[in-house]
Amino acid sequence: MKAIVVTDQAVGTAGMTLVERPEPEPAINDVVVQVHASGFVPTEMAWPSTWTDRLNRDRTPSIPGHELAGVVTALGYGTTGLSVGQRVFGLTDWTRDGTLAEYAAVEARNLAPLPGDVDFTVGASLPISGLTAWQGLFEHGRLRAGQSVLVHGAAGAVGSIVTQLAREAGAYVVGTGRAADRQTVLDFGAMEFVDLENDALEELGGVDLVFDVIGGDIAKRSAGLIRAGGTLVSVVGPPEASPENGQAVDFVVESDRAQLGEIVQRVRDGRLSTNIGHVATLDNAVAALNPTERIKGKTIIRVRP
Repeated sequence: MKAIVVTDQAVGTAGMTLVERPEPEPAINDVVVQVHASGFVPTEMAWPSTWTDRLNRDRTPSIPGHELAGVVTALGYGTTGLSVGQRVFGLTDWTRDGTLAEYAAVEARNLAPLPGDVDFTVGASLPISGLTAWQGLFEHGRLRAGQSVLVHGAAGAVGSIVTQLAREAGAYVVGTGRAADRQTVLDFGAMEFVDLENDALEELGGVDLVFDVIGGDIAKRSAGLIRAGGTLVSVVGPPEASPENGQAVDFVVESDRAQLGEIVQRVRDGRLSTNIGHVATLDNAVAALNPTERIKGKTIIRVRP
């Protein structure tokens, strides 16, 4: 099968190559999925799991990408809940070969059914962004209607879904980004926009929840905005500063079939819009994942036409 592999962490995505690899075999409780579309997160190149397995052994050349949508072609021993020929989408294990390939072996529990009226490209754009947004807001942030939420990077793949889910949940949403992102952020449902390069973040006043995808100085300054009992949720590692009368939480997204179902249903009924900026074929994936200019939204690799 065709697959994108990486071998050298120092060169990151620039070291991606398109090669021929054996098709994967399903392990116990696995399925093999014929990948129709794959998502990729650029920060994967910095994750230890891209380069080593759970015992810290080198696993290169490894196949990156951990989001997919496709069709089940084989079941491993003991696999239940999915069937051959079924459309699915979801996450693959961090320490196994990923989804920038024609086939991928995945634990069945990490996948959810993909309804027939949802395109594979859309399905592949949802797992990491959607689950990160859902878990950050509702599991870790414990968001309730009437609260205020500050969403950093609100025009991005994760931030745009955070914005929409928070608005639907009855929150007052303030989005941040670059000046050029203003209208996009407002279109996704934010009530206010803060230009991080030109506006004073501190003038915003207090908020109940900060959803941070940036880290560093922005996270430090954001901690001071959180009201008593509020939460700073980070997906970029432990925050360097904690709210004075609140809490700071950092987390790694986990697959959850029920949550994937909630997310895709919102796409189907129009409550949630995806944020896809570019679609490329697997043959053109190396160039697409090494852009020479900023791409707004998420890049999806369409593996099968």
